[in-house]
Amino acid sequence: MRRDGYFVAPRVIDDVTVASLIAAIENTQDAIGVRRRDSVYAIRNLFDAVPAVRELARIERIRSLVEPILGLHCFAVRGILFDKTPDANWKVMWHQDLSIAVRERKNLDDFGPWTNKAGVLHVQPPTAVLEGMLTLRLNLDDDAQNGALRVLPGSHRHGKLGSADIHLRRESHDDVTCAVPRGGALLMKPLLLHASSSSRAPRHRRVIHLEFAAESLPNGLEWHCRI
Repeated sequence: MRRDGYFVAPRVIDDVTVASLIAAIENTQDAIGVRRRDSVYAIRNLFDAVPAVRELARIERIRSLVEPILGLHCFAVRGILFDKTPDANWKVMWHQDLSIAVRERKNLDDFGPWTNKAGVLHVQPPTAVLEGMLTLRLNLDDDAQNGALRVLPGSHRHGKLGSADIHLRRESHDDVTCAVPRGGALLMKPLLLHASSSSRAPRHRRVIHLEFAAESLPNGLEWHCRI
């Protein structure tokens, strides 16, 4: 993780747990942050919409992956669902994850810009906040040939990157495709450059995206969730 900014854990939850999570997601009622076509394909406020995911963030198997990196007192701060299907398909250009979800707006130096996503305030914090976070992307489907995430190893060590720097690193470094099996997880630092192609197979590619932190935010700013 220190060197490359990511690693793959191939077996995190069993098939029974995967099936239970899929059922809970499909049974989600229409609410803020839930997007549907023929089925659910995105949920931005996943902890609120699917209580089973709140419990998932607390289980020993998940904690055993996160705690060695962030420490025993870390906590989950955001959950999102992504699902690429033939009816809801997209590609994601090379980028870093720069925003966090918070409870209310405060005018603080080095925090901004501010945005509202599905009724929740988001802000770009200073680099140090992002460096202290970890993302766990849990796959509910095999995605090796279905728009798997691609990463540029080591790119998390260079802080926030502008578009020119991203282009330069993309041209001068080889990317790695993170093929994660059903029930496995990709752990990564938010500042790691990553991208994904459109889905190429006529099936789901469901990913539960969990973000963890270990520190409170400064000057009374609060994480939107703390689980």
